[in-house]
Amino acid sequence: MPFVIAIITLAGHIALLLWGTRMVQTGIQRAFGASLRSFLGRALNNRIKAFLAGMGVTAILQSSTATGLMASGFAAEGLVALVPALAVMLGANVGSTLIVQVLSFDMAAASPALILLGVLMFRRTQNPQVHDLGRVFIGLGFMLLALHQLLDVLTEYAGTPAFTAVLSAVSTMPLLSLLLAAALTWAAHSSVAVVLLVMSLSAQGLIDPYQAFALTLGANLGTAINPVVEGQAGRDLSAKRLPVGNLITRVVGVLAALALLSPIAGLMIHIENDGARLVANFHTAFNLVVAIVFMPLLTPFANALVRLMPQRIDESDPGQPRYLDPSAKETPVVALQAAAREVLRLVDVLEEMLSGTKSALTSTDRRSLSELRQKDNVLDRLNTAVKRYLTSIDPEEFSDSDRRRLDEILLFSTGLEHAGDVLDQNVLPHLAKRLRRGMTFSKEGQHELNGLLDRLSTNLRTAAALFMSQDERVARMLADEKIVFRRAERDGTNAHFKRLRDGDIETAESTSLHLDLLRDFKQINSHLVAATAYPVLERQGELLQSRITHQNTADQVQN
Repeated sequence: MPFVIAIITLAGHIALLLWGTRMVQTGIQRAFGASLRSFLGRALNNRIKAFLAGMGVTAILQSSTATGLMASGFAAEGLVALVPALAVMLGANVGSTLIVQVLSFDMAAASPALILLGVLMFRRTQNPQVHDLGRVFIGLGFMLLALHQLLDVLTEYAGTPAFTAVLSAVSTMPLLSLLLAAALTWAAHSSVAVVLLVMSLSAQGLIDPYQAFALTLGANLGTAINPVVEGQAGRDLSAKRLPVGNLITRVVGVLAALALLSPIAGLMIHIENDGARLVANFHTAFNLVVAIVFMPLLTPFANALVRLMPQRIDESDPGQPRYLDPSAKETPVVALQAAAREVLRLVDVLEEMLSGTKSALTSTDRRSLSELRQKDNVLDRLNTAVKRYLTSIDPEEFSDSDRRRLDEILLFSTGLEHAGDVLDQNVLPHLAKRLRRGMTFSKEGQHELNGLLDRLSTNLRTAAALFMSQDERVARMLADEKIVFRRAERDGTNAHFKRLRDGDIETAESTSLHLDLLRDFKQINSHLVAATAYPVLERQGELLQSRITHQNTADQVQN
């Protein structure tokens, strides 16, 4: 029974350590995530700067996984070469050891002060950055408190037969220790927490340096497994180059260190006797040596990865998301970028539908209409995937700017899907009706419809640019496009009524169809404007109150 109580107590303190680590990571990401991502993107032009940037960003974020996801996003989008991206990961691995170095010293007395300061800052909700930094200080306090309590528990139960038997069973097989630590790190998603646990065991003398180093190697291996195994199934292999490359560097380093573990342990014991400092120093030294060895080899290594994992884009299922990486959801700023990139695929699909619609105005091929309907299914699937991806992220993980960007992505994605629905449910049936009745448009009518479809395509590209830039000048320009479509509908209506008054029944039927299409095109344009221009203009105070009321009413209807 005492052993069971000890295990539960130990697990509770480990859970507090994990929770404190997560609070530090999420607090930093909310406060500085976007700025750090921008800084990292600017530094990825050579391997040395990339290495230093990866080390610095990870030291702040306290998550090599988050840094890796940012670098993976840049590499997958073709914004950065693989060599500097790999250098970022080598730097990130070193950066993740710095917090372990700090916590290897006895700082338990600072825990209450850090928690108190964190709570006071956390209550400052009017200042989002101070509020988020409050989470960081609370998390640091929890980590120090958990480490102190872990040491007390380990001291109290160190001599019990059951505890000694468990440690003895593990210590007899270094490879088992390594695999156990790798599994724990993979499950906990935190090498920092696992290394701190090993550091606590070593500080109490419960494990010898040889076993402590084997467990530390396992933690280094486990943290590189997560991005590889949790990436989106079925996505292009080329997107896996960076996480796989990082895993290979870890595996090579771990195997080499494991083979030389006895002399390494003997050397480090002569330098440092304190068990906690031994683990921290070995953890840092291991990642530094791996970085020094691989930095000159990154170019041939990257070339080998490109050959082993060539880019293969599966065009057989265009409705399959390509950029919604599940592992990115732990880093909201990265997840939002991934979702925004996926939404741009909806833009491409809708542009193809508009182009197909223009051809269908004069075509007699019924199959082309069926193909256009299939593209609307692609829009629906991608929009649903984006919504599920974003709504599956814990809302508490978002900062205020993240929530605003989340709303922008969801609104634009939904607007694109609604525009596609208008094409599918209104425009295509009208074109099918034209084929059934053998109707043709006049030369002037054909020219006008083609011009409006071209204008819709241009407005779609403008909406995509506005979605990325949120520039109020582009928003005003796009909003003014409603005047063009409103004027076209008014002129078309007048022309249709004139033909009816003149008794021109034959052309009146085609002008009626022409008028229906004008209304549909106007509705498609309205969806684009409402999804992108109106939110920007409303924030700038330039949207008429009638538009705001209309938009709120539309949102209520959708909900």
